[in-house]
Amino acid sequence: MTSPKLRLGTRGSRLALWQAEWVRDALARTGTSLHQLEGTGFFTKAIEDALLDERVDIAVHSLKDLPTKFPDGLALGAVPTRYDPAEALVARDASANSLDALPPGARVGTSSLRRTSQLRYRRPDLDVVSIRGNVPTRVDKVTTGTDGLDAALLALAGLERLGLGDRVTARLDPLDLMPAPGQGALGIEIRADDRRAATALQPLHDAPSYAAVEAERRLLSALGGGCQAPVGAWVDVLGSRLYGRVTAEDGSVQLTASAALDPNRPAAAAETVAHLLESQGASKLLAR
Repeated sequence: MTSPKLRLGTRGSRLALWQAEWVRDALARTGTSLHQLEGTGFFTKAIEDALLDERVDIAVHSLKDLPTKFPDGLALGAVPTRYDPAEALVARDASANSLDALPPGARVGTSSLRRTSQLRYRRPDLDVVSIRGNVPTRVDKVTTGTDGLDAALLALAGLERLGLGDRVTARLDPLDLMPAPGQGALGIEIRADDRRAATALQPLHDAPSYAAVEAERRLLSALGGGCQAPVGAWVDVLGSRLYGRVTAEDGSVQLTASAALDPNRPAAAAETVAHLLESQGASKLLAR
């Protein structure tokens, strides 16, 4: 008797579909046959509703887009090996290989308050504007100069996954422009009581990646921020230190703190960094 299909839910964008197909193929390599997976397109809230209603069994997300608290009945089933969480600069002028290389007054697009705030702090002379659309659309807007755009900031991971890495003119140091908590990682969501899905996903789970993103997301939670808050978080490549940042929306003030990270106790580092940021006035900045 064949086992029931594992039904996979995802959003419909090219990046979301890439992520879901990556999980499908990775599961196939562990022994879960390809025919045991189905793909369905949803928005994030609809995916979670479908999980709870048992219409899908596995939901694939960009972890940075998931709230730090899961709905009752749902849980994080696995975090695969994390990709580079750094931010990427995509500039119309290919010689713009850093933020400093952008000319004064350059028009830079982003949809993120966190990126906007840090850019305004880092380069107050730039014209930072809101930009919408999926990843390829944003890249095309820079290439064509739509709305007068000279450059845009996007996650390096998303660009690389879509084969757009050649459009990156600069990888930004995470301490120069700090990523979102969990950026570069996939979060695979399941029903909390679904042992079959949890067991199937275990070969995909990467403990060091989980420790890093758990510390970053716990920091965001401790500061009381959501995924759209101007909060940056980053665990270094050694997995030994957690950095956190809160920036005023107008870029007038930026607070940064860090603490040693024990991979077995990610919450401890998050609490320490949150306390250090709070002592500098993070709550007042976030309350704006």
